Amino acid sequence: MTNQHPITPPPELVQQWLGTYFGTTVTGEVSDVELAIATQAARWGADQELEACCEWLNKEINAGWCLDSQLRAARRPEPPTLKEQALTALHAIATGANDTREQHQDFETIRCALEALPND
Repeated sequence: MTNQHPITPPPELVQQWLGTYFGTTVTGEVSDVELAIATQAARWGADQELEACCEWLNKEINAGWCLDSQLRAARRPEPPTLKEQALTALHAIATGANDTREQHQDFETIRCALEALPND
């Protein structure tokens, strides 16, 4: 069960950016540091654009409709809680909607959710 952030540049794009910076073609794997920095930069840029759009909505269109908060919620949804992830994993296991590798991940998610419960 993967919960990759929607604003995560693919490694191929990061390679292209590195190639542009160094003025050459970059081959091979992108390091974890390069990918992490590129990801944070992409998210920062996207967040700046989102905030500018929300500010524009407030000034130009809003008229008391709270469109900015709706836009922000739609474009930057909160990640699913551990409980929501465990319920999704349980459904996948119960319906057989995954392969063995995913099933192990689903069992791990459910185990983590159970461990997070208080000891009664």
